[in-house]
Amino acid sequence: MNHKKFTSDIVIGLEIHAELNTKTKLFCSCPTKGNEEPNTRTCPTCLGMPGSKPVLNKKAVEFALKLCLALGCEISPELIFSRKSYFYPDMAKNYQITQYEVPLGKKGKLKLSNGKEVGITRVHMEEDPASLIHPAGMKESQYVLVDYNRSGNPLVEIVTEPDLTSPDEAREFMKQLITVLDYLEIFDINGGIIKADANISIKESSYKRVEIKNITGFKEIERALLYEVKRQKEEAHKIEQETRSWDSERGVTFSLRKKETEEDYGYIIDTDLVAIEIEDKWVSGLRKHMPELAQDKVRKFIDKYKIKKDDAEILASDKQLAEMFEKVAEEIDPLLAAKWIRKELLRVLNYNKKSLTESGITEIQMIDLLKLVERKHITENVASKILEMLSADFDVNKYVKKEGLEAVSDISELEKYCREAIEENPKAVEDYKKGGARALNFIVGAVMRKTKGKATPKEVNEIILKLIK
Repeated sequence: MNHKKFTSDIVIGLEIHAELNTKTKLFCSCPTKGNEEPNTRTCPTCLGMPGSKPVLNKKAVEFALKLCLALGCEISPELIFSRKSYFYPDMAKNYQITQYEVPLGKKGKLKLSNGKEVGITRVHMEEDPASLIHPAGMKESQYVLVDYNRSGNPLVEIVTEPDLTSPDEAREFMKQLITVLDYLEIFDINGGIIKADANISIKESSYKRVEIKNITGFKEIERALLYEVKRQKEEAHKIEQETRSWDSERGVTFSLRKKETEEDYGYIIDTDLVAIEIEDKWVSGLRKHMPELAQDKVRKFIDKYKIKKDDAEILASDKQLAEMFEKVAEEIDPLLAAKWIRKELLRVLNYNKKSLTESGITEIQMIDLLKLVERKHITENVASKILEMLSADFDVNKYVKKEGLEAVSDISELEKYCREAIEENPKAVEDYKKGGARALNFIVGAVMRKTKGKATPKEVNEIILKLIK
Protein backbone atom coordinates (compact mmCIF):
# COMPACT_ATOMS: atom_id res chain seq x y z
CA MET A 1 0.00 0.00 0.00
CA ASN A 2 1.52 3.29 -1.08
CA HIS A 3 1.93 6.18 1.39
CA LYS A 4 0.10 9.39 0.62
CA LYS A 5 -1.40 12.29 2.57
CA PHE A 6 -4.66 10.87 3.92
CA THR A 7 -7.82 12.96 3.92
CA SER A 8 -10.25 10.45 5.45
CA ASP A 9 -10.52 9.13 9.02
CA ILE A 10 -10.27 5.50 7.83
CA VAL A 11 -7.78 4.33 5.21
CA ILE A 12 -8.02 0.85 3.67
CA GLY A 13 -6.04 -0.92 0.98
CA LEU A 14 -6.62 -4.49 -0.14
CA GLU A 15 -4.35 -7.26 -1.39
CA ILE A 16 -6.63 -9.83 -3.00
CA HIS A 17 -5.60 -13.33 -4.09
CA ALA A 18 -7.90 -14.98 -6.64
CA GLU A 19 -7.45 -18.54 -7.91
CA LEU A 20 -7.35 -18.77 -11.71
CA ASN A 21 -9.68 -21.44 -13.10
CA THR A 22 -7.13 -23.47 -15.09
CA LYS A 23 -7.10 -27.26 -15.37
CA THR A 24 -3.48 -27.60 -14.23
CA LYS A 25 -1.19 -25.83 -11.79
CA LEU A 26 1.00 -22.82 -12.53
CA PHE A 27 4.34 -24.63 -12.96
CA CYS A 28 3.46 -28.33 -13.37
CA SER A 29 0.84 -30.60 -14.95
CA CYS A 30 -0.88 -31.62 -11.69
CA PRO A 31 -4.65 -30.99 -11.81
CA THR A 32 -6.03 -28.05 -9.82
CA LYS A 33 -9.22 -29.98 -9.00
CA GLY A 34 -10.19 -33.61 -8.55
CA ASN A 35 -9.15 -36.04 -5.83
CA GLU A 36 -9.52 -34.29 -2.48
CA GLU A 37 -7.59 -36.91 -0.49
CA PRO A 38 -4.71 -34.94 1.13
CA ASN A 39 -1.42 -34.84 -0.79
CA THR A 40 -2.64 -36.79 -3.85
CA ARG A 41 -2.57 -34.07 -6.56
CA THR A 42 1.17 -33.52 -6.25
CA CYS A 43 4.47 -34.10 -8.06
CA PRO A 44 8.18 -33.34 -7.42
CA THR A 45 7.71 -29.76 -8.75
CA CYS A 46 4.82 -28.66 -6.52
CA LEU A 47 6.42 -30.52 -3.59
CA GLY A 48 9.65 -28.57 -4.12
CA MET A 49 11.86 -31.63 -4.56
CA PRO A 50 15.57 -31.01 -5.38
CA GLY A 51 16.24 -31.04 -9.12
CA SER A 52 12.60 -30.44 -10.14
CA LYS A 53 12.08 -27.61 -12.63
CA PRO A 54 9.00 -25.37 -13.09
CA VAL A 55 7.34 -25.08 -16.52
CA LEU A 56 5.00 -22.10 -16.94
CA ASN A 57 1.29 -22.61 -17.69
CA LYS A 58 0.49 -20.39 -20.72
CA LYS A 59 -3.29 -20.44 -20.10
CA ALA A 60 -2.76 -18.99 -16.62
CA VAL A 61 -0.74 -16.12 -18.13
CA GLU A 62 -3.53 -15.43 -20.65
CA PHE A 63 -6.11 -15.36 -17.85
CA ALA A 64 -3.98 -12.92 -15.84
CA LEU A 65 -3.46 -10.71 -18.92
CA LYS A 66 -7.23 -10.57 -19.47
CA LEU A 67 -7.68 -9.31 -15.92
CA CYS A 68 -5.00 -6.64 -16.47
CA LEU A 69 -6.82 -5.48 -19.62
CA ALA A 70 -10.21 -5.43 -17.86
CA LEU A 71 -8.73 -3.26 -15.07
CA GLY A 72 -7.07 -0.90 -17.55
CA CYS A 73 -3.54 -1.72 -16.39
CA GLU A 74 -0.29 -0.90 -18.12
CA ILE A 75 1.08 -4.30 -19.24
CA SER A 76 4.71 -5.14 -18.59
CA PRO A 77 6.79 -5.86 -21.74
CA GLU A 78 8.32 -8.89 -19.98
CA LEU A 79 7.07 -11.61 -17.66
CA ILE A 80 9.62 -12.01 -14.85
CA PHE A 81 9.28 -14.27 -11.79
CA SER A 82 10.99 -13.91 -8.44
CA ARG A 83 11.58 -16.08 -5.40
CA LYS A 84 10.05 -14.83 -2.16
CA SER A 85 12.06 -16.54 0.57
CA TYR A 86 10.37 -17.61 3.78
CA PHE A 87 10.52 -20.67 6.00
CA TYR A 88 7.08 -22.05 6.71
CA PRO A 89 5.55 -25.51 6.25
CA ASP A 90 3.08 -24.36 3.55
CA MET A 91 5.93 -23.94 1.01
CA ALA A 92 8.13 -27.07 0.82
CA LYS A 93 10.98 -25.45 -1.09
CA ASN A 94 11.18 -22.52 1.39
CA TYR A 95 10.35 -19.93 -1.24
CA GLN A 96 7.28 -18.93 -3.22
CA ILE A 97 7.46 -18.20 -6.94
CA THR A 98 5.84 -14.80 -7.40
CA GLN A 99 6.43 -11.45 -9.10
CA TYR A 100 8.03 -8.58 -7.23
CA GLU A 101 10.32 -6.31 -9.24
CA VAL A 102 8.13 -6.14 -12.36
CA PRO A 103 4.41 -6.96 -11.97
CA LEU A 104 2.41 -8.15 -14.97
CA GLY A 105 0.15 -5.08 -14.78
CA LYS A 106 0.21 -1.76 -12.94
CA LYS A 107 -1.67 1.56 -12.62
CA GLY A 108 -5.16 0.20 -13.21
CA LYS A 109 -8.53 1.13 -11.73
CA LEU A 110 -11.90 -0.37 -10.83
CA LYS A 111 -15.09 1.66 -10.55
CA LEU A 112 -17.52 1.15 -7.66
CA SER A 113 -21.29 1.35 -8.16
CA ASN A 114 -21.31 4.90 -6.74
CA GLY A 115 -18.89 6.00 -9.49
CA LYS A 116 -15.78 6.19 -7.30
CA GLU A 117 -12.63 4.86 -8.98
CA VAL A 118 -10.27 2.77 -6.85
CA GLY A 119 -6.67 2.69 -8.05
CA ILE A 120 -5.00 -0.66 -8.73
CA THR A 121 -1.30 -0.48 -7.81
CA ARG A 122 -0.36 -3.79 -9.40
CA VAL A 123 -1.63 -7.16 -10.65
CA HIS A 124 0.83 -10.03 -10.52
CA MET A 125 0.95 -13.83 -10.71
CA GLU A 126 2.12 -16.28 -8.08
CA GLU A 127 1.74 -19.85 -6.92
CA ASP A 128 -0.58 -20.79 -4.08
CA PRO A 129 1.03 -22.26 -0.94
CA ALA A 130 -0.23 -25.51 0.60
CA SER A 131 -3.22 -25.69 2.95
CA LEU A 132 -2.47 -25.69 6.66
CA ILE A 133 -5.08 -27.44 8.79
CA HIS A 134 -5.25 -26.51 12.48
CA PRO A 135 -7.56 -29.18 14.01
CA ALA A 136 -8.45 -27.10 17.09
CA GLY A 137 -8.15 -23.67 15.47
CA MET A 138 -5.07 -21.56 14.76
CA LYS A 139 -4.54 -20.46 18.38
CA GLU A 140 -5.39 -23.70 20.21
CA SER A 141 -4.03 -26.53 18.01
CA GLN A 142 -1.08 -28.53 19.39
CA TYR A 143 -0.03 -29.49 15.86
CA VAL A 144 -0.69 -28.57 12.23
CA LEU A 145 -1.42 -30.75 9.18
CA VAL A 146 -0.19 -29.84 5.69
CA ASP A 147 -2.03 -30.67 2.45
CA TYR A 148 0.00 -29.91 -0.68
CA ASN A 149 -2.90 -30.49 -3.12
CA ARG A 150 -3.36 -26.73 -3.42
CA SER A 151 0.36 -25.95 -3.56
CA GLY A 152 1.25 -24.52 -6.98
CA ASN A 153 -2.30 -23.55 -8.02
CA PRO A 154 -2.20 -20.34 -10.11
CA LEU A 155 -3.14 -17.12 -8.34
CA VAL A 156 -3.43 -13.49 -9.34
CA GLU A 157 -2.81 -10.89 -6.66
CA ILE A 158 -4.59 -7.55 -7.04
CA VAL A 159 -3.15 -4.76 -4.86
CA THR A 160 -5.21 -1.58 -4.48
CA GLU A 161 -4.17 1.95 -3.66
CA PRO A 162 -5.27 3.06 -0.14
CA ASP A 163 -8.37 4.61 -1.68
CA LEU A 164 -11.06 2.81 0.31
CA THR A 165 -12.50 4.75 3.24
CA SER A 166 -14.95 2.32 4.90
CA PRO A 167 -15.58 -1.41 5.40
CA ASP A 168 -18.65 -1.02 3.17
CA GLU A 169 -16.51 0.30 0.31
CA ALA A 170 -14.09 -2.62 0.75
CA ARG A 171 -16.95 -5.09 0.47
CA GLU A 172 -18.27 -3.27 -2.61
CA PHE A 173 -14.81 -3.40 -4.21
CA MET A 174 -14.63 -7.17 -3.67
CA LYS A 175 -18.12 -7.57 -5.14
CA GLN A 176 -17.19 -5.57 -8.26
CA LEU A 177 -13.91 -7.48 -8.66
CA ILE A 178 -15.63 -10.88 -8.45
CA THR A 179 -18.09 -9.68 -11.12
CA VAL A 180 -15.15 -8.82 -13.42
CA LEU A 181 -13.51 -12.22 -12.77
CA ASP A 182 -16.80 -13.99 -13.53
CA TYR A 183 -17.40 -12.09 -16.80
CA LEU A 184 -13.86 -12.90 -17.94
CA GLU A 185 -14.52 -16.62 -17.17
CA ILE A 186 -11.14 -16.93 -15.45
CA PHE A 187 -12.51 -17.67 -11.96
CA ASP A 188 -14.84 -20.40 -10.69
CA ILE A 189 -17.58 -18.29 -9.11
CA ASN A 190 -18.97 -21.27 -7.17
CA GLY A 191 -15.83 -23.11 -6.03
CA GLY A 192 -12.87 -20.79 -6.60
CA ILE A 193 -10.77 -19.52 -3.70
CA ILE A 194 -10.63 -15.76 -3.19
CA LYS A 195 -8.92 -14.30 -0.14
CA ALA A 196 -7.93 -10.84 0.94
CA ASP A 197 -5.37 -9.24 3.20
CA ALA A 198 -6.56 -5.83 4.33
CA ASN A 199 -4.30 -2.94 5.35
CA ILE A 200 -6.18 -0.58 7.62
CA SER A 201 -5.28 2.52 9.60
CA ILE A 202 -7.30 5.23 11.33
CA LYS A 203 -6.75 8.89 12.13
CA GLU A 204 -6.88 8.35 15.92
CA SER A 205 -3.73 6.18 15.84
CA SER A 206 -1.88 8.56 13.50
CA TYR A 207 -2.50 6.08 10.66
CA LYS A 208 -0.36 3.25 12.07
CA ARG A 209 -0.97 0.47 9.58
CA VAL A 210 -2.30 -2.93 10.63
CA GLU A 211 -2.56 -5.83 8.18
CA ILE A 212 -5.33 -8.43 8.58
CA LYS A 213 -4.54 -11.67 6.78
CA ASN A 214 -6.58 -14.50 5.29
CA ILE A 215 -10.08 -13.08 5.02
CA THR A 216 -12.22 -15.27 2.78
CA GLY A 217 -15.22 -13.78 0.92
CA PHE A 218 -16.51 -10.22 0.61
CA LYS A 219 -18.99 -10.50 3.51
CA GLU A 220 -16.16 -11.46 5.85
CA ILE A 221 -14.09 -8.50 4.57
CA GLU A 222 -16.71 -6.11 5.90
CA ARG A 223 -17.06 -7.97 9.22
CA ALA A 224 -13.30 -8.08 9.81
CA LEU A 225 -12.82 -4.39 8.99
CA LEU A 226 -15.78 -3.26 11.12
CA TYR A 227 -14.29 -5.13 14.07
CA GLU A 228 -10.81 -3.75 13.43
CA VAL A 229 -12.02 -0.13 13.13
CA LYS A 230 -13.79 -0.50 16.49
CA ARG A 231 -10.72 -2.13 18.10
CA GLN A 232 -8.33 0.51 16.80
CA LYS A 233 -10.54 3.35 18.00
CA GLU A 234 -10.80 1.81 21.47
CA GLU A 235 -7.04 1.12 21.66
CA ALA A 236 -5.76 4.04 19.58
CA HIS A 237 -2.87 4.89 21.92
CA LYS A 238 -1.62 1.27 21.89
CA ILE A 239 -1.85 0.54 18.14
CA GLU A 240 1.42 -0.44 16.46
CA GLN A 241 2.34 -1.75 13.03
CA GLU A 242 1.64 -5.48 13.02
CA THR A 243 0.07 -8.41 11.18
CA ARG A 244 -3.16 -9.86 12.59
CA SER A 245 -5.40 -12.75 11.55
CA TRP A 246 -9.19 -12.86 11.28
CA ASP A 247 -11.09 -15.49 13.29
CA SER A 248 -14.46 -15.68 11.49
CA GLU A 249 -16.03 -17.99 14.10
CA ARG A 250 -15.31 -15.68 17.03
CA GLY A 251 -15.57 -12.51 14.95
CA VAL A 252 -12.26 -11.07 16.19
CA THR A 253 -8.75 -10.34 14.93
CA PHE A 254 -5.69 -11.51 16.87
CA SER A 255 -1.99 -10.70 16.61
CA LEU A 256 0.24 -12.96 14.51
CA ARG A 257 3.52 -11.03 14.41
CA LYS A 258 5.05 -7.60 14.21
CA LYS A 259 4.77 -6.47 10.61
CA GLU A 260 7.71 -7.46 8.43
CA THR A 261 8.80 -5.38 5.45
CA GLU A 262 9.11 -6.59 1.85
CA GLU A 263 12.92 -6.50 2.27
CA ASP A 264 12.65 -9.23 4.91
CA TYR A 265 11.67 -11.72 2.20
CA GLY A 266 14.97 -11.47 0.33
CA TYR A 267 13.48 -11.43 -3.17
CA ILE A 268 15.71 -12.66 -6.00
CA ILE A 269 14.97 -13.29 -9.69
CA ASP A 270 14.05 -16.97 -10.22
CA THR A 271 16.85 -18.51 -12.30
CA ASP A 272 14.70 -21.50 -13.30
CA LEU A 273 12.25 -19.28 -15.18
CA VAL A 274 13.62 -17.16 -18.01
CA ALA A 275 12.09 -13.76 -18.79
CA ILE A 276 9.29 -14.08 -21.38
CA GLU A 277 8.53 -11.28 -23.83
CA ILE A 278 4.90 -10.23 -23.77
CA GLU A 279 4.42 -9.37 -27.43
CA ASP A 280 1.97 -6.64 -28.52
CA LYS A 281 0.46 -9.16 -30.96
CA TRP A 282 -0.40 -11.51 -28.08
CA VAL A 283 -2.00 -8.74 -26.01
CA SER A 284 -3.95 -7.26 -28.95
CA GLY A 285 -5.25 -10.75 -29.79
CA LEU A 286 -6.56 -11.15 -26.25
CA ARG A 287 -7.99 -7.62 -26.29
CA LYS A 288 -9.91 -8.38 -29.49
CA HIS A 289 -11.66 -11.35 -27.86
CA MET A 290 -12.42 -9.68 -24.52
CA PRO A 291 -16.07 -10.19 -23.52
CA GLU A 292 -18.48 -7.36 -22.70
CA LEU A 293 -17.98 -6.55 -19.02
CA ALA A 294 -20.64 -5.52 -16.51
CA GLN A 295 -20.18 -1.78 -17.12
CA ASP A 296 -20.52 -2.35 -20.89
CA LYS A 297 -23.74 -4.29 -20.24
CA VAL A 298 -25.16 -1.47 -18.10
CA ARG A 299 -24.68 1.08 -20.90
CA LYS A 300 -26.09 -1.37 -23.46
CA PHE A 301 -29.16 -2.19 -21.36
CA ILE A 302 -29.95 1.51 -20.86
CA ASP A 303 -29.33 2.54 -24.50
CA LYS A 304 -30.75 -0.48 -26.33
CA TYR A 305 -33.53 -1.68 -24.03
CA LYS A 306 -34.39 1.67 -22.37
CA ILE A 307 -34.55 0.20 -18.88
CA LYS A 308 -33.78 2.14 -15.69
CA LYS A 309 -30.17 2.54 -14.56
CA ASP A 310 -30.85 0.75 -11.23
CA ASP A 311 -32.38 -2.23 -13.05
CA ALA A 312 -29.49 -2.30 -15.54
CA GLU A 313 -26.87 -2.30 -12.77
CA ILE A 314 -28.53 -5.10 -10.81
CA LEU A 315 -29.02 -7.27 -13.92
CA ALA A 316 -25.45 -6.67 -15.12
CA SER A 317 -23.93 -7.45 -11.71
CA ASP A 318 -24.59 -11.17 -12.30
CA LYS A 319 -23.28 -12.56 -15.60
CA GLN A 320 -25.86 -15.37 -15.80
CA LEU A 321 -28.71 -12.98 -15.02
CA ALA A 322 -27.47 -10.48 -17.63
CA GLU A 323 -27.27 -13.17 -20.31
CA MET A 324 -30.76 -14.41 -19.47
CA PHE A 325 -32.17 -10.87 -19.64
CA GLU A 326 -30.70 -10.28 -23.11
CA LYS A 327 -32.21 -13.50 -24.45
CA VAL A 328 -35.61 -12.87 -22.85
CA ALA A 329 -35.66 -9.20 -23.96
CA GLU A 330 -35.40 -10.31 -27.61
CA GLU A 331 -38.80 -12.05 -27.28
CA ILE A 332 -40.56 -10.05 -24.56
CA ASP A 333 -41.04 -6.33 -23.87
CA PRO A 334 -37.67 -5.41 -22.24
CA LEU A 335 -39.33 -3.38 -19.45
CA LEU A 336 -41.48 -6.38 -18.50
CA ALA A 337 -38.48 -8.72 -18.74
CA ALA A 338 -36.34 -6.43 -16.56
CA LYS A 339 -39.06 -6.12 -13.93
CA TRP A 340 -39.61 -9.87 -13.65
CA ILE A 341 -35.98 -10.98 -13.81
CA ARG A 342 -34.70 -8.26 -11.49
CA LYS A 343 -37.46 -8.57 -8.87
CA GLU A 344 -39.44 -11.80 -9.09
CA LEU A 345 -36.71 -14.16 -10.32
CA LEU A 346 -34.17 -12.76 -7.83
CA ARG A 347 -36.77 -13.09 -5.06
CA VAL A 348 -37.19 -16.80 -5.82
CA LEU A 349 -33.42 -17.41 -6.12
CA ASN A 350 -32.68 -15.57 -2.86
CA TYR A 351 -35.43 -17.42 -1.01
CA ASN A 352 -34.09 -20.80 -2.17
CA LYS A 353 -30.46 -19.66 -1.66
CA LYS A 354 -29.54 -20.87 -5.14
CA SER A 355 -27.71 -19.42 -8.12
CA LEU A 356 -29.47 -19.30 -11.49
CA THR A 357 -27.54 -22.38 -12.66
CA GLU A 358 -28.38 -24.33 -9.49
CA SER A 359 -32.10 -23.47 -9.83
CA GLY A 360 -32.37 -25.06 -13.29
CA ILE A 361 -34.54 -22.15 -14.50
CA THR A 362 -33.94 -21.44 -18.20
CA GLU A 363 -34.56 -18.45 -20.49
CA ILE A 364 -37.07 -20.58 -22.46
CA GLN A 365 -39.17 -21.04 -19.33
CA MET A 366 -38.99 -17.30 -18.57
CA ILE A 367 -39.98 -16.44 -22.15
CA ASP A 368 -42.94 -18.86 -22.03
CA LEU A 369 -44.07 -17.48 -18.67
CA LEU A 370 -43.75 -13.81 -19.62
CA LYS A 371 -45.46 -14.33 -23.00
CA LEU A 372 -48.50 -15.56 -21.07
CA VAL A 373 -48.33 -12.48 -18.81
CA GLU A 374 -47.77 -10.11 -21.74
CA ARG A 375 -50.78 -11.52 -23.62
CA LYS A 376 -52.85 -11.51 -20.41
CA HIS A 377 -53.41 -15.26 -20.68
CA ILE A 378 -52.46 -15.58 -17.00
CA THR A 379 -52.46 -13.04 -14.18
CA GLU A 380 -49.25 -11.74 -12.59
CA ASN A 381 -50.31 -13.43 -9.36
CA VAL A 382 -50.51 -16.83 -11.11
CA ALA A 383 -47.21 -16.14 -12.88
CA SER A 384 -45.48 -15.43 -9.54
CA LYS A 385 -46.66 -18.76 -8.14
CA ILE A 386 -45.53 -20.66 -11.27
CA LEU A 387 -42.12 -18.96 -11.07
CA GLU A 388 -41.70 -20.37 -7.56
CA MET A 389 -42.23 -23.87 -8.98
CA LEU A 390 -39.84 -23.65 -11.95
CA SER A 391 -37.06 -26.20 -12.18
CA ALA A 392 -35.30 -28.16 -14.93
CA ASP A 393 -37.75 -29.79 -17.41
CA PHE A 394 -40.79 -27.84 -16.09
CA ASP A 395 -43.12 -27.01 -19.03
CA VAL A 396 -44.91 -23.72 -18.31
CA ASN A 397 -47.54 -23.95 -21.07
CA LYS A 398 -48.47 -27.58 -20.30
CA TYR A 399 -48.82 -26.79 -16.59
CA VAL A 400 -51.10 -23.78 -17.21
CA LYS A 401 -53.39 -25.86 -19.45
CA LYS A 402 -53.40 -28.89 -17.15
CA GLU A 403 -54.31 -26.82 -14.07
CA GLY A 404 -56.77 -24.55 -15.92
CA LEU A 405 -54.94 -21.39 -14.90
CA GLU A 406 -55.79 -19.27 -17.95
CA ALA A 407 -56.97 -15.81 -16.95
CA VAL A 408 -60.67 -15.00 -16.99
CA SER A 409 -60.61 -12.30 -19.63
CA ASP A 410 -64.14 -12.61 -21.06
CA ILE A 411 -65.75 -9.25 -20.13
CA SER A 412 -69.31 -10.64 -19.83
CA GLU A 413 -68.10 -13.40 -17.50
CA LEU A 414 -66.14 -10.93 -15.41
CA GLU A 415 -69.16 -8.61 -15.20
CA LYS A 416 -71.24 -11.55 -13.91
CA TYR A 417 -68.77 -12.19 -11.09
CA CYS A 418 -68.56 -8.46 -10.29
CA ARG A 419 -72.38 -8.11 -10.10
CA GLU A 420 -72.52 -11.12 -7.74
CA ALA A 421 -69.83 -9.62 -5.49
CA ILE A 422 -71.63 -6.23 -5.39
CA GLU A 423 -74.98 -7.87 -4.50
CA GLU A 424 -73.37 -10.04 -1.81
CA ASN A 425 -71.53 -7.12 -0.16
CA PRO A 426 -73.99 -4.19 0.09
CA LYS A 427 -72.27 -2.76 3.19
CA ALA A 428 -68.91 -2.55 1.38
CA VAL A 429 -70.63 -0.79 -1.52
CA GLU A 430 -72.26 1.68 0.89
CA ASP A 431 -68.92 2.29 2.68
CA TYR A 432 -67.22 3.01 -0.65
CA LYS A 433 -69.93 5.50 -1.63
CA LYS A 434 -69.35 7.28 1.69
CA GLY A 435 -65.65 7.70 0.85
CA GLY A 436 -64.18 4.46 2.24
CA ALA A 437 -61.72 3.69 -0.58
CA ARG A 438 -60.58 0.46 1.13
CA ALA A 439 -64.06 -1.00 0.79
CA LEU A 440 -63.48 -1.26 -2.96
CA ASN A 441 -60.51 -3.60 -2.32
CA PHE A 442 -62.84 -5.85 -0.30
CA ILE A 443 -65.19 -6.21 -3.30
CA VAL A 444 -62.25 -6.79 -5.68
CA GLY A 445 -61.02 -9.52 -3.30
CA ALA A 446 -64.43 -11.20 -3.42
CA VAL A 447 -64.26 -11.29 -7.24
CA MET A 448 -60.72 -12.68 -7.17
CA ARG A 449 -61.90 -15.49 -4.90
CA LYS A 450 -64.76 -16.29 -7.26
CA THR A 451 -62.34 -16.48 -10.23
CA LYS A 452 -59.74 -18.36 -8.12
CA GLY A 453 -57.23 -15.57 -8.75
CA LYS A 454 -57.51 -15.89 -12.52
CA ALA A 455 -58.89 -12.38 -13.13
CA THR A 456 -56.74 -9.30 -13.57
CA PRO A 457 -57.27 -6.97 -10.56
CA LYS A 458 -57.02 -3.86 -12.74
CA GLU A 459 -59.86 -5.03 -15.03
CA VAL A 460 -61.98 -6.11 -12.05
CA ASN A 461 -61.44 -2.69 -10.45
CA GLU A 462 -62.59 -0.89 -13.59
CA ILE A 463 -65.72 -3.06 -14.01
CA ILE A 464 -66.76 -2.69 -10.34
CA LEU A 465 -66.36 1.11 -10.46
CA LYS A 466 -68.44 1.26 -13.62
CA LEU A 467 -71.21 -0.94 -12.13
CA ILE A 468 -71.34 0.96 -8.82
CA LYS A 469 -71.58 4.34 -10.55
